[in-house]
Amino acid sequence: MRIVIAPDKFKGSLSAPDVCTHLEKGLQRGAGGNLDVVRIPVADGGEGTLDAAVGSGFTRRTATVSGPTGQPVRADFAVRDHEAVIEMATASGLALVPQVARGGKPTSADATTASSLGTGQLIRAALDAGCRRIVLGVGGSANTDGGAGLLQGLGARFLDARNNELPPGGAALANLHSIDFTHFEPRLVDTRFVLASDVDNPLLGAQGAAAVFGPQKGATQQDVDMIDAALARFVEVLAREIGFRAVKAAEAPGAGAAGGVGFAAIAALAATRRPGIDVVLGFTGLAERLAGADLVITGEGSLDEQSLLGKTPMGVARAAAAQGVPVIAVCGRTTLAEEQAVAAGFEEIYALTELESNVDRCIAEAGQLLEQLGTQISGRLAAERPARTASTKEDLHV
Repeated sequence: MRIVIAPDKFKGSLSAPDVCTHLEKGLQRGAGGNLDVVRIPVADGGEGTLDAAVGSGFTRRTATVSGPTGQPVRADFAVRDHEAVIEMATASGLALVPQVARGGKPTSADATTASSLGTGQLIRAALDAGCRRIVLGVGGSANTDGGAGLLQGLGARFLDARNNELPPGGAALANLHSIDFTHFEPRLVDTRFVLASDVDNPLLGAQGAAAVFGPQKGATQQDVDMIDAALARFVEVLAREIGFRAVKAAEAPGAGAAGGVGFAAIAALAATRRPGIDVVLGFTGLAERLAGADLVITGEGSLDEQSLLGKTPMGVARAAAAQGVPVIAVCGRTTLAEEQAVAAGFEEIYALTELESNVDRCIAEAGQLLEQLGTQISGRLAAERPARTASTKEDLHV
């Protein structure tokens, strides 16, 4: 029996590769080691995208870049031939803000000064590695700088009226007077960018980057108003430099992604925005690797109503359904009713909470519990196989 395991991470507990490892261990234990298992860790374009790339044959690379508050960080990216996958959170993530890393909450100062500079530097490292197609997975960012830092990392200079370079962060853009692209990275002309994001917010206004996501990054209401005005100034100045496409880019769906990095990517890098799960399933080659599979197992930490809005398990279920392969899901917990699960394409859902009702223990012992679920799934598959075989023979009049 050939089983494809294609889960997302169990957030706060296990990475997607770890989910694959533990689940396969349990499946093989229950089947006496007789299963043909294919492991394909996946993600929705945010955290875990890098792991999905490495699990699909990309090679992990590391570069030292400037973190969101200016401290140097070691950030990974992935390379395969001339393609790179960059997970923005590794260079400019909220988790890299010192206050957050110590278990605290981001502050107003973090929100107004955090920069996406490191992500631009990571793109440059990918260019140095010979890559000319770059997938930029956004999510979990600390900055609300409109992607100004990203462009600075690629050689642009952001200047005030006295020709002084602006300090980092979204708030400083209020004093933006001009942008110098003289030393902008020339290799970008021959490079294609894909913005992997499910966020469809514009850059500015009530649904924009500052208003919707700023408070999660420590912004007060006063900060939100200030940053939104500063981002509007950024659009105005960039439009003077590159034309009206900057104004159109600010209004484009996804411009507000990652604190406005979506805007910079669309306006200055001509990035094409695509749903994160579609991008990841594309470079993992899931559809091709489903050939000959008898079963697909997908899942994530919490399988709930939000999962139905295009998260990883739904993307995997759609790909499997297109090839007529049955799908079951594993998760830490689920709030889906049986009819919702069936409508989503899942034959069954197995949750860790079925084995352990204490959620904290489910998180702490997720690996062991997943192995138990894997063994349980193998047992049920073995029990069902004779019945399915008999039914098939009867249908064929054998």
